[in-house]
Amino acid sequence: MIRRDVLKSMAALALWPGMVRAEDGVAFSEEALHELARQIAANPYAERPFVPDAWRDLTYDQYRGIRYNTDRAIWAGTDTTLEFDMFPPGLYFPHAVEVNMVENGVARKLPFDFALYDLHEIVPELPVDDALGYSGIRLRAEIEKPGFFQEYAVFQGASYFRVIARDLAYGLSARGLALNTASPDGEEFPDFTRFWIEKPAPGVTEHKVHALLESPSVTGIYHFTLRPSGTKTEVDVRCTLWPRTELANVGIAPLTSMFYFDETNRGRFDDFRPAVHDSDGLSIHNGNGELIWRPLANPTFIQISSFGDENPRGFGLAQRERAFSNFEDLEAHYHERPSLWITPGEHWGQGAVTLVEIPTDKEIYDNIVVYWRPRTPLAEGSEHAFSYRMTWTDQIESAKPVTPVLNTRLGKGFAQNEHKVVVIDFAPHPALPEDYEELVAYVHASTFETSVPQIQRNPETDGPRLVFSFDPAEVMASEMRAQLYHQGQAVSEVWLYRWTV
Repeated sequence: MIRRDVLKSMAALALWPGMVRAEDGVAFSEEALHELARQIAANPYAERPFVPDAWRDLTYDQYRGIRYNTDRAIWAGTDTTLEFDMFPPGLYFPHAVEVNMVENGVARKLPFDFALYDLHEIVPELPVDDALGYSGIRLRAEIEKPGFFQEYAVFQGASYFRVIARDLAYGLSARGLALNTASPDGEEFPDFTRFWIEKPAPGVTEHKVHALLESPSVTGIYHFTLRPSGTKTEVDVRCTLWPRTELANVGIAPLTSMFYFDETNRGRFDDFRPAVHDSDGLSIHNGNGELIWRPLANPTFIQISSFGDENPRGFGLAQRERAFSNFEDLEAHYHERPSLWITPGEHWGQGAVTLVEIPTDKEIYDNIVVYWRPRTPLAEGSEHAFSYRMTWTDQIESAKPVTPVLNTRLGKGFAQNEHKVVVIDFAPHPALPEDYEELVAYVHASTFETSVPQIQRNPETDGPRLVFSFDPAEVMASEMRAQLYHQGQAVSEVWLYRWTV
């Protein structure tokens, strides 16, 4: 990096409103970031320029051939607990983002530097100018042992980011904001356009990242505090939004995942694996204290489910199947995909946990979206603040002493007639009686009759198995609900499922 490039980037930083010029940088503060966002929101949305065609025309293999040299990671070899590197632009990422490092209260923009990368011979000549930036950032920390930095978080593409904990593989994603998801007019995808990464003091294991969010409808500032530790990584999120237009269909704390098939729809797919999914269910702890489990579906047409609530205690997407034998996939390692739980930081008021399920015929597509949709639209010209905690983990800890659902199976029974059999396995749990014959099952379907439910002990899990059947006849869809009781008290999660033809 030559000095005139540094001076050019520092001159650009000096244009941030509210920021004071410091030696070789600008003074950094959250207040200045908020003022920056307010001024951007007060002006018409500015379309972001595309990176040069040569970058956008890269093939998949060529793009992968541009590999960051981790020996040159930012802050590598220093006494801090965080290292990070940057992804190149191009291919699926046609717009560059600005990356700034913050040290001792001073922010410095990182201009694009090809010397940070090792290039495979298949990578063509690519133009580099002062306007070129990166496409995202990757955070590294000492997850498994001291002195060994490995990646645990990636921010790349629109407002998407992914996080993992120890012994897990990347799976579902989170986003900064969802706008008009599943709307007939089309979804709007806000972008994180600028990042600021703070250098932690020696020994401090909390990592702070700030991001500016921009789209035609809204501007926002996001503050992420990440704590990678052991079998879970916690991320505290604070965001402030300034809508340019009224935001009616807005999603707070959106999650995105993939569900292809499992034991509920296995018969539709000719595949050697018993299941393929990043997440198998939506978990909700609602404001009334109920724990709800909604198995995911890959429907034949798009479907939207809204779980109305007031001040939810939490929600998330879980991967409850944790054995290799659940998937039999030596490459994808679906049994190592994380679960993600959202805990609101304040009362969110009235609204709905919203689940969107989109048909897919390939496992490469994310087809599941979950978010909190406020009941009252966010007004144009207003300011709204939200906070929440994200817990990325292998298993979401139960917030209530009831037995969780382990698995759901659905299909024809022994008679192989038109009747469908539903099998729900629950985990063994201290709330359950020793004799499962003392359990009572409540089962209800909205549009057809169900058989008398039966409860048996599963000899493999040692938990109760609930079985019932139904004849759909001419019915196209039905909402089903089931729960276990003992002596008049609920002792299981509420199992909810939307059956469709």
